[in-house]
Amino acid sequence: MNKTEIVLNKDEFASEYRRIFAENKLDEFITDALCDKFYALTEYMLAQNAVMNLTAIIEPSEVILKHYADSLTVSKYIESGKTVIDVGCGAGFPSLPLAIARPDIQITAIDSTDKRIVYVRECAARLGLDNLTAITARAEDAASGEMRGKYDYATARAVARLNVLAEYCIPLLKVGGVFLPMKAKSGKEEMEEAKNAFDTLHGEVVSLDIFTLVDTKGDGEPQLRMIAEIKKCAPTEKIYPRNNSQIKKKPL
Repeated sequence: MNKTEIVLNKDEFASEYRRIFAENKLDEFITDALCDKFYALTEYMLAQNAVMNLTAIIEPSEVILKHYADSLTVSKYIESGKTVIDVGCGAGFPSLPLAIARPDIQITAIDSTDKRIVYVRECAARLGLDNLTAITARAEDAASGEMRGKYDYATARAVARLNVLAEYCIPLLKVGGVFLPMKAKSGKEEMEEAKNAFDTLHGEVVSLDIFTLVDTKGDGEPQLRMIAEIKKCAPTEKIYPRNNSQIKKKPL
């Protein structure tokens, strides 16, 4: 299907939104007001996607499942009133759905690609999301500067392997803060691979949740997902994060 061929019917969108959120036990987010906001986000995202590369997922039911429901599976781990940094936010996932559904938390979204940050900023303004700030920054630079040690939670989705991602994210957390990586089917393998990184950066694995995104009307493969809770137990040594080339060439 061509990007420009998507026609978004509001009633059909609402029906699919309610069904998919119910199937994935996200009932607390099934309200008319939230449905309207997610519809508005989808409309704008698809319009912008016709002129810039935001997402390959453009069929409305798949957008609801793989972008919105998937993003909100992390919500239950985040306490009210806390601060969250979304590292490598891309087109705004999970930061935009979280900001829509959780006005009680403050979210900072960072990405190194300015045009994506401009898009996320525009979405936040259009939807009245006062709890979302979008900043163009590389994660390793942010974690070496004023953002270091500032956040209660760090999220990341589809950014890098976990032994690399940990070095980007954990330095951004306060002591006692929690890193919440969102992974697909490689998650369990990446957790094993990242053990040394967690130890080096003083991260302790608190929980590991492996689950499947559900769509009873979908005909694709099961969407296996993993979310880990990794608590920062002590300050990160000043040498971390290293520069990007070092991190990628020799992950912890």
